[in-house]
Amino acid sequence: MNDDYLIRIDDTGFDRVLAFSVPVRHARGRVVRLGPVLETVLSAHDYPPVIKHLLAEALVLTALMGALLKEEDSQLTVQAQSEGGPVDLLVCDYRGGEVRGYVRHDEAALASLGGATSLDALFGKGYLAITFDLAVSDERYQGVVPLEGASLTQACESYFAQSEQVPTLIRVAVRSNGPRCTAGGLLVQHLPDSEEGKDRLHAREDHPDWEHVSILAASIQPEELVDPVLTLEQMVWRLFHEEEEVRVEQLAPLERGCRCTVAHYQAVLSRFPEDQRAEMRDDDGLIPVDCAFCSRILRIPA
Repeated sequence: MNDDYLIRIDDTGFDRVLAFSVPVRHARGRVVRLGPVLETVLSAHDYPPVIKHLLAEALVLTALMGALLKEEDSQLTVQAQSEGGPVDLLVCDYRGGEVRGYVRHDEAALASLGGATSLDALFGKGYLAITFDLAVSDERYQGVVPLEGASLTQACESYFAQSEQVPTLIRVAVRSNGPRCTAGGLLVQHLPDSEEGKDRLHAREDHPDWEHVSILAASIQPEELVDPVLTLEQMVWRLFHEEEEVRVEQLAPLERGCRCTVAHYQAVLSRFPEDQRAEMRDDDGLIPVDCAFCSRILRIPA
């Protein structure tokens, strides 16, 4: 990594999330730009370009939606599964600013597509599940929608429309330049009580406030989302500078996070009966565990 790239990270806020709200319009949003963290996640496997692009988009979406969580230890998981496509599993999660992701695919089936990159070509028939695990209340709620649309981004918009019934606009862009990869995204929602969202009876697509905000937000250009010299604050200012008030808040910096530790896997394996653990052990009495997220094999005493 050269000095110019380091300067850009500091100046533009790569690998961080900016929260914002437009109180008079009852709107809230998140804006994300990923850089080195994205490259670290992608480097765990020798993904072909189309899969790198897919995973980069998914990681931005995960960071955008995960940043809506108020509790630090809460977790958001995005999972896409399918039948009949080259990609049969995509999973990403966010917890306390840590993101990770993995895509499982069939290389031969992917090559047979002849360059097609549509959601239908990559996945075939499938579904998208978005799961929120809330730390304080220990509650879990999940929404599942068909894996339809031109992109994962459109599928996530469908999730909010169908499962949350919250008008939501999402835009994501990915830029690859040799070994470098950056990605950015914008999420905007209409909530009558702004960030609290207590009463959603009037949160509808044709609400005048939402029409106004969504038109402004939709004017964002893909190149702006990944522009190496445009800060997140400047991006929000460009969109909403004519509004009466815009509030911004820097959220926790994003990191590549993986829970593949010996202690974690010991806790997981302890739930299995002894006879099953005995079958898992190798000749040295250890249980090998392959972490797909970071492409490591840990040998666990359990």
